[in-house]
Amino acid sequence: MQLSVSAHSNQPWNSPLPTLHLLRKCQSQNHINQIHSRIITTGFIANTSLTTKIVLNFISSPHSSLVQFARYIFFSRHAFQDSRELHDPFLWNAVIKSYSHGSDDPVKAVTLLSDMLENGVSVDRFSFSLVLKACSRAGLVKEGMQIHGFLRKLEIGSDLYLQNCLISWYLRCGSLESAQRVFSRMEKLDSVSYNSMIDGYVKCGMIDSARLLFDSMPVEEKNLNSWNSMIFGYAQYKDGLEIARKVFDEMPERDLVSWNSMIDGYVKCGKMEGAHELFNRMPKRDAVSWASMIDGYAKSGSIEIAAAMFEEMLGRDVIACNTMMAGYLQNGLSMEALATFHYMKGECNLIPDATTLSIVLSAIAQLGHLDEGIAIHGYMEENRVILGGKVGVALIDMYSKCGSIENAMLVFGDIKIKEVDHWNAMIGGLAVHGLGELAFDLFMEMEMNCVEPDDITFIGVLNACAHSGLVKEGLMCFEIMRRVHGLEPKLQHYGCIVDVLGRAGRVEEAWRVIDEMPIEANDVIWRTLLSACRNHRNLSVGEPVAQNLIDLDWQNTSSYVLLSNMYAGFGMWNEVHMVRTMMKERNLRKVPGCSWIELDGIIHEFFVQDKSHPQVAEICSLLDNISTPNPEITCCRN
Repeated sequence: MQLSVSAHSNQPWNSPLPTLHLLRKCQSQNHINQIHSRIITTGFIANTSLTTKIVLNFISSPHSSLVQFARYIFFSRHAFQDSRELHDPFLWNAVIKSYSHGSDDPVKAVTLLSDMLENGVSVDRFSFSLVLKACSRAGLVKEGMQIHGFLRKLEIGSDLYLQNCLISWYLRCGSLESAQRVFSRMEKLDSVSYNSMIDGYVKCGMIDSARLLFDSMPVEEKNLNSWNSMIFGYAQYKDGLEIARKVFDEMPERDLVSWNSMIDGYVKCGKMEGAHELFNRMPKRDAVSWASMIDGYAKSGSIEIAAAMFEEMLGRDVIACNTMMAGYLQNGLSMEALATFHYMKGECNLIPDATTLSIVLSAIAQLGHLDEGIAIHGYMEENRVILGGKVGVALIDMYSKCGSIENAMLVFGDIKIKEVDHWNAMIGGLAVHGLGELAFDLFMEMEMNCVEPDDITFIGVLNACAHSGLVKEGLMCFEIMRRVHGLEPKLQHYGCIVDVLGRAGRVEEAWRVIDEMPIEANDVIWRTLLSACRNHRNLSVGEPVAQNLIDLDWQNTSSYVLLSNMYAGFGMWNEVHMVRTMMKERNLRKVPGCSWIELDGIIHEFFVQDKSHPQVAEICSLLDNISTPNPEITCCRN
């Protein structure tokens, strides 16, 4: 779009007013180029009044190109150029704010303050507060503490507003003790001071300290924020819910945050009756209120009530749709989750966010609908969705579970900044597809790239090694986990190592691992070893392991069956009879073998000699056709 001044404008060419008029319409780099050309050709580039207005108009714009131009004008025409700027930090603060609040590089706010101080530019309390905000965003603890030390030497260092900023900064950096020190030394306190500390105590789980401070607050300083912080703090704990309700009932006034915090407390404790009672009493509800209730009912298994509330809700937004989709997914209703996604995009005309895409990709992974997954991936590419974070993880996982490991690897390769979760998803996908060597190689690449693995990484790579017979590699990974990364193996890791050794026939070593474990093995690990004993015909280890399993969980028939099958493999029929007699005496029946397939979100189960499926005739006919050689094909082969 071309920027233009009205033909009927009465302003002469040498007036800056037409240019000022254009500033409000400016939105793109093309517009900036036109403005820039105009102020150069007219000579208004030297008009400090106009350039100041350009900086102030563009510096807080949501369009990054406008912000960049404002900074360019400031640094080229104002900073250290105009002596008046040395005594008034207003314009400097506006530029600092563009770095501290809206920039991907908040560190530059600190650099700019340093330049101001070095060049004798006046600074005020807003300059320091903005830079403290930048320090908290960038995690600059050392620089923030230097600013604090510098403030103590200045007269404005005791300013109440700045002291409150310091408390907030220390709390955001996780330094509660430093925040306490600032608070205790303050000559004057206001509601912001008290509320910041109460909120800090609550977030650190120190609810008793928060209550002491709340009770010591002057009545005139207590406001909604004070009460809401206390409700939120108590409501996080099951034991504190009753106290939270008492505080809620004592409040002189309530807002949406008060009601929602209380409802959230009931939901987290699984007390949906209490939550619904408050929900019905609410004078006004917002999307958070509805989402909390939907989430609570979904997590408690009452998905029908959750769906009914979703239908009842007016003005459904992205949060509500995400909550409903997640609820369906948690309750195994992947088709309904997918349908909600299409409803959200179509009828509601809402734009999916990263959470939406992660949920719908997980639903597609459960359904195995590769075409749907490819369509979602295409939508993401069209809308330039960044594959970082959980969206990339969900996309890799979807392709892996839908059988397209090649696409999963392509997605993994396209992710520029790979987090540990991306590596884990790819290693897990390769493991599921039996590509143990590739999974191990990827783990070693992860090590070379200095990406710090976690518990899930090692579960994935050890599983991959177990299913591919990579014993040496599996044992190496286990040692790397303990010795290089200092991670204490959990039950799942020991289970994987037992599986690695057991599948390779090294049954005695697997038994030794269980014996030397610092934590007690569960029935899954013992059953893994027993299965290995049966497969590799190791009766000397299998018998005591089976007995241990039966003692551990005598009602689980699989242990008896494994032992009976192992005896049968050795022709020990008396022992087989003994095991079967034991099962009869204990009134245990073998669970029949079962296989299942999920088709369009419906699980079809098939038991041994089971003819209960409604389409059993068609299934048997198809199987007969598959198993009977085609005469035409036979002739062709001949």
